[in-house]
Amino acid sequence: MWHLRLIPDDTRIPFMRLRGIGYILIVITVIGSIAAFFTFNLNYGIDFQGGTLIEIQTKDGPADIGAIRTRLGELNLGDVQVQQFGEPDTVLIRVERQEGGEEAQQRVVFLVRQTLGEAVDYRRTEVVGPRVSGELAQAGTIAVAVSLFAVLIYIWFRFEWQFAVGAVLTTLHDVILTIGMFAVVQLEFSLASIAAILTIVGYSLNDTVVVYDRVRENLRRYKKMDLGELLDLSINNTLSRTVLTSLTTLIALFSLYIFGGEVLRPFTFAMIWGVVVGTYSSIFVAAPTLIYLGLRTKHRREPDDAGGEATGESA
Repeated sequence: MWHLRLIPDDTRIPFMRLRGIGYILIVITVIGSIAAFFTFNLNYGIDFQGGTLIEIQTKDGPADIGAIRTRLGELNLGDVQVQQFGEPDTVLIRVERQEGGEEAQQRVVFLVRQTLGEAVDYRRTEVVGPRVSGELAQAGTIAVAVSLFAVLIYIWFRFEWQFAVGAVLTTLHDVILTIGMFAVVQLEFSLASIAAILTIVGYSLNDTVVVYDRVRENLRRYKKMDLGELLDLSINNTLSRTVLTSLTTLIALFSLYIFGGEVLRPFTFAMIWGVVVGTYSSIFVAAPTLIYLGLRTKHRREPDDAGGEATGESA
């Protein structure tokens, strides 16, 4: 049976020889991301800053989201989000919190009603205060922390502690760089951004586990092979699968970024960044970490299996 292979079976890229360069790049990008976070801070959206939520229903068929967004944008109220909410004729409007207390928030409602007039029914109006926004931020942080802890426990039980530490460092690297990207480009950071980060965590973990699974298999098969060579072999074995998965995912994400509309773009952009960073880190963070943690002793007690020549079997 014919299989699509973007990377030849006999590929022998010496990734571990390049790990020094890789770690220099990692240190620079991680420090840069942390510095960007504290220098520029995040461009928090309404979910975290607070603001006014207005749910409307159009009276004459499906809502024209673009027209509503344009009309409300002319009010100069800052960040205004307009998105379909369930049915085609139902729209959720979010306006960032205005300075001036409760009176300023009521003015937002008045201006929106004045702009949209009687062409819509106003089904719900809510004001999200700073306290609620703070609780959302705390919940989002806890969600990311719990996911990292779950990764640690899962990999520890499935593999060994060195693999668990490597997986957590890899995932943490991806999260830090993604948050740094949000700070540098000032993309709006909302609950959708938390969802993107959690999705990136899952994607990165999947990539890392694929590499680690082949490493574990090769450790059992080639017990006398140098660990650096064995990691190179394992990465090259899975390289075709890694590249193909990343490319197909990126094709879908770019399509979503181009055609998905303004609301989805921050989420999609974060996902595109995460896929690229996750692919890189599964090679230059996950694998070299095993060398520094000394993963080799218990796998050298027996001779190599019969026919122990290292072969470039692809995943």
